[in-house]
Amino acid sequence: MSSTKELFVSIGLSVEKAEETLKNASLAKSLECSIREALKHADSVDWTVGKFLYNVASRVKSVERLTFVSKYIATGKIASDPQTTAAVEYFKTHPLDPIDVRDFEAACGVGVLISAEQVRDKVRELIDGNRDELMAKRYRFNTGTLMAEVRKAMKWADGKIIKEEMEKQVAAILGPKTAADDVKIPKAKAVKENDKEKNKVVHKVKADVADDESSKTSGLLIGEAANFHKAGENYTTEGYVVTPNTMSLLQHHLNITGGRVMTRFPPEPNGILHIGHAKAINFNFAYAKAHGGLCYLRYDDTNPEKEEERFFTGIKDMVEWLGHNPWKVTHSSDYFQELYDFAVDLIKRGLAYVCHQEYTEIKGHNPPPSPWRDRRIEESLALFEDMKKGKIDEGKATLRMKYTMEDGKMDPVAYRIKFVPHTRSGDEWCIYPTYDYTHCLCDSLENISHSLCTKEFQSRRSAYYWLCNALDVYCPVQWEYGRMNILYTVVSKRKIAKLIAEGIVRDWDDPRLYTLAALKRRGVPAEAINNFCAKAGVTMSQTVLDPAMLDACVREQLNACAFRAMAALDPLKVSISNFLSDKPISIEISNVPSDVSHGVDHGTHSVPLDRVLYIDRSDFREVADKSYKRLAVNQPVGLKHAGLVLSVEDVIKDSSGFVTELKVRCDKLESVAKPKSFIQWVSHPVSCEVRLYDRLFKHAHPEDPTEVPGGFLSDCNRDALHVISNAVVDVSVLKGQAGDRFQFERIGYFTPDYDSTPEKLIFNCTVRLREDTSK
Repeated sequence: MSSTKELFVSIGLSVEKAEETLKNASLAKSLECSIREALKHADSVDWTVGKFLYNVASRVKSVERLTFVSKYIATGKIASDPQTTAAVEYFKTHPLDPIDVRDFEAACGVGVLISAEQVRDKVRELIDGNRDELMAKRYRFNTGTLMAEVRKAMKWADGKIIKEEMEKQVAAILGPKTAADDVKIPKAKAVKENDKEKNKVVHKVKADVADDESSKTSGLLIGEAANFHKAGENYTTEGYVVTPNTMSLLQHHLNITGGRVMTRFPPEPNGILHIGHAKAINFNFAYAKAHGGLCYLRYDDTNPEKEEERFFTGIKDMVEWLGHNPWKVTHSSDYFQELYDFAVDLIKRGLAYVCHQEYTEIKGHNPPPSPWRDRRIEESLALFEDMKKGKIDEGKATLRMKYTMEDGKMDPVAYRIKFVPHTRSGDEWCIYPTYDYTHCLCDSLENISHSLCTKEFQSRRSAYYWLCNALDVYCPVQWEYGRMNILYTVVSKRKIAKLIAEGIVRDWDDPRLYTLAALKRRGVPAEAINNFCAKAGVTMSQTVLDPAMLDACVREQLNACAFRAMAALDPLKVSISNFLSDKPISIEISNVPSDVSHGVDHGTHSVPLDRVLYIDRSDFREVADKSYKRLAVNQPVGLKHAGLVLSVEDVIKDSSGFVTELKVRCDKLESVAKPKSFIQWVSHPVSCEVRLYDRLFKHAHPEDPTEVPGGFLSDCNRDALHVISNAVVDVSVLKGQAGDRFQFERIGYFTPDYDSTPEKLIFNCTVRLREDTSK
């Protein structure tokens, strides 16, 4: 008998593909089963048959059903992609055995023969019906639509034969391609059409979502989420394992939930949420709401030594800040007794055992076999009770499950001993369940319909199903999607803790970080984060985004709501010799320009204008070049909102030549030539501190050793925080509180920092305004 690797190569897999398949123990086992069954009914299996065997082996988990369909493939009764797809779909929609053979064969087109002549006639019919358009567009004609029509009319026809026949008949009519056929035509119209189609999809999704959620969920719900199963139809999901009790358990689940979609956001309370969590929060809550369902906030609090009350509070605050209200707030610890009872049941079923291997021995994916794997059930039950009562030292025993995970990890740990008090249960427990054990069972207990998690948990999906089915409890469906990562940052809890310990950042909410607490402190609106997540969408592949995309979402949001104010970060005193009044003039300014706020009236505020004012030092030069449009000795400038133009009369300098003051005269705007530009100004200013932020890391991938050999700490930009202690701003900001947002005109968006006091205002720069490319 040949080796498994040689067996895989014999059906047409490359050596590399065979080796890759062997790394996935579950797939390798299924494929070997499928091939060996096929060889019972055929002398050999080449790639024409092997590709279909591989297809079903990767999608059908039941050994009995895999054997059943492999016989059909080996004997040529199922011999096309449409037939194999139909077979898999049939298994999904008919989860209970025995299989109705006649019904199966009818659903898969077994015995239906579509000859090459029939394909030829159908292709000719469709080409004749579109001949005028074909002749006009020639090889730019979209033959794909015609092939789709053929497939629709002849469901079981071989796709390769359809394609070859279409190409043959088109070539017979048009002749060889000419140089004109290869000339590219403008794509503007095509893009516009594509946009129309895209908008149709977006609008369809938005119609299904509550108005207040549509803007932040439409992006999330387009794409892979459209393939999710309906509540109660778990068995239609590829890879879902059906047991004799599955259908009755599903019915009980539906009776409890009323057929509603049930999701959960399950963070570990051992750190602060970051920008990647925002996607998970939005996806779980928005998906449930879009389908009239409910979403839990469930704390995965099974590691008591790492959990702190501030993390529990901070997580809930951030979820609510993003605009979501959990249906219920629960904790894995709420179910410690139920989880313990399940573990006892698992031991009694012979599917778990107490092991005494050290943690270092069983760490990783290839631990040595446990010598205690086959110990008696009664002995494991007694030892597990001793673990619970604290009779066994920490690290000297674990409860392990008899299961090999998809990534090859054998017998994952279900319980370990920790003599650490829990934040909620105190000293009641000294054994705590692991994630691999806890998560799926809490999902089951809470009747979750869609267990949405990131892609790294894909290797745990089969274990998720195995444990629920081993205990004969309701089994939800686990759906994986790609994580959202951001360039130029780190989000690992351990690495952020290191940045804090090294004094590089102040705390979890330091505005240079991309934790949600840090983004909130920096002044980033929750709506901007939600829109950012929606634009990123849900895909099955990992998403790596530039922070500039988030900046754009922030500008878009704040541009329509941030109150305008004027400030000078580097103030330069200006004295007007011929000021128009003996006392300050009150200038009325729109809080938000009406053209930006789409006609919404945000009101106005007034600021004083007096004979002494301050401008930003960057807005003055003694000598102006051709590209410089602001104030210079021989170049006047306008004051925004004031209707005045300033002209320099004298430049005052100190002994070192540093400009300390400008003496100017003013003219009404209507009485002089229009200046080249208008600048902001501040009179009777409020002194403040301004904190400007740059990227914390110099390289896009600070955790990549090939890009940053010295490690992420060596890549830190130590100048990412720039503190300006002598800035001035107009009096309109005095009413500002932490969380209020302002646009400092021509500079950027700012928010008061938590460190502000009545005596000293401190502003964080949320994001700078985009530079005017004409400057």
